[in-house]
Amino acid sequence: MPTLSPAAAWAVLLVAGLCEVVWAIGLKYTEGFTRLLPSAWTLAAMAVSMVLLAWSLKTLPVGTAYAVWTGIGAVGTALLGMYLFNESREVARLVCIGLIVAGILGLKLVTK
Repeated sequence: MPTLSPAAAWAVLLVAGLCEVVWAIGLKYTEGFTRLLPSAWTLAAMAVSMVLLAWSLKTLPVGTAYAVWTGIGAVGTALLGMYLFNESREVARLVCIGLIVAGILGLKLVTK
């Protein structure tokens, strides 16, 4: 894979993080990898997420990219968990999710 421009690397990292959300939520539907189709989708999303993360690392610093990738995954999974599985929507939880978002944005702003 070719080296990406910084803007393209951030875009690839965003997609990698969204794929992380897909596989994290997908794990719930695999029922311990006993259901074939959800398991296949989950494993495919894992592979795509890792490949895209690795590609973005050709341009972005590893610490920043990994923190942003996991942050996107954590925020997206928490929000979808609230929507799909009726998980807690307590104010304190939402504030903590907001802090993760602030951290992601902060890392993006200070990384060239």
